[in-house]
Amino acid sequence: MELLYPHCCGLDVHQSSITACVRMQENSGKPRKLVRRFGAMTADLRALANWLAEQQVTHVAMESTGVYWKPVWNILEGQFTLILANAQHVKNVPGRKTDTKDSEWLAELLQYGLLHSSFVPPQLIRDLRDLTRARARLAQESSRLASRIQKVLEDANIKLASVASDVLGKSGQAMLAALIAGQHDAEILAELACGLLRVKIPQLRSALEGFTRDHHRFLLERLFVQWQFVESEIELLDQRLEQIGQAEPPLAEAVARWDTVPGVDRIAAWGLVAEMGIDMEQFPSAQHLASWGGVCPGNQESGGKRLSGKTRKGNPWLRRILGQSAWAAARTKNTYVAAQFRRLAAKRGRKRAIVAVGHSLLVAGYHLLRKQCSYQDLGPDYFDRLNAEGLKRYLVKRLEGLGQKVTLEPRETAA
Repeated sequence: MELLYPHCCGLDVHQSSITACVRMQENSGKPRKLVRRFGAMTADLRALANWLAEQQVTHVAMESTGVYWKPVWNILEGQFTLILANAQHVKNVPGRKTDTKDSEWLAELLQYGLLHSSFVPPQLIRDLRDLTRARARLAQESSRLASRIQKVLEDANIKLASVASDVLGKSGQAMLAALIAGQHDAEILAELACGLLRVKIPQLRSALEGFTRDHHRFLLERLFVQWQFVESEIELLDQRLEQIGQAEPPLAEAVARWDTVPGVDRIAAWGLVAEMGIDMEQFPSAQHLASWGGVCPGNQESGGKRLSGKTRKGNPWLRRILGQSAWAAARTKNTYVAAQFRRLAAKRGRKRAIVAVGHSLLVAGYHLLRKQCSYQDLGPDYFDRLNAEGLKRYLVKRLEGLGQKVTLEPRETAA
């Protein structure tokens, strides 16, 4: 094999130690290896960078082991060409598992160009990822707390969820606060309803007539306080994202372009920008991006037979956002993606249809960012226009199968 990098290094990264193997090609053609062990503190990492520079290293490879690679990346970034390898792709021969052997194996693979680097976005995008992922976790926690509040209400014979669609809406919060304060009268609690919910006051009176004890009020108070805290933290994260958008106009423009895609709201747009970035040149094509995101069919074939088309794991955070946006897009009116969902769901099922719609959203966003253009919907009748003659034949055949005689005449267009 052809040797690509005469001076390179492989790092075996752990929480408190780093084993570095520098692999160099001598004039005789034989490789020479230098192995040293460093600590993981910032001063130790700076010493590692100085040692690599002394050895004239140009490329450095490491495995993506949890978060332990990030401090190393922060120090070495900008000084060397860094490659973050997937740990599943660089497994060594069984029986040779030591820190030194792992670093030597990484250095050897790197020297011959056998390592594929994972996508590591710029620092600003990495900061956005931290914010959007933290927000996603808080949103999940908010949902869990809401479910626990509903569980306590049911235990207290309060059937608020059977009448109100959102137990923790404006009306629900007012009723919950009154319950915690010791109010038992269902008439008074029902009068706290706001807006359209006031139409259901008779049903609310029956639903709010329960058996609330001090035990229930204590639990409701603690859960309600936690839920309010989580919601306030989510609001702070949203404000932080908007502040970054104001300071970085290219990010704000990318979010605005994503926001025009059906099913993608502003929160989802921030998440998509955080996971993909705004520079689409880093992905050779939209298909490459879909494969990286895990929203395209897999390719497992042996002996001329296709064994499985299961989607790859891809980026789980990106898949999550695309799945949520696809469900929202499937419920939009007069859009291409809604027509695509209905078309595929009838043939392949709703879950496969959602993956396909998510793929369409991702491809559309890729071209929006790459070409810096606005979203233009293909229309709900796109598939009808795609093969109009075939659709005519199909519909005529269906009517004839029902015993009807069909004659088609073109409609006169208005002058």
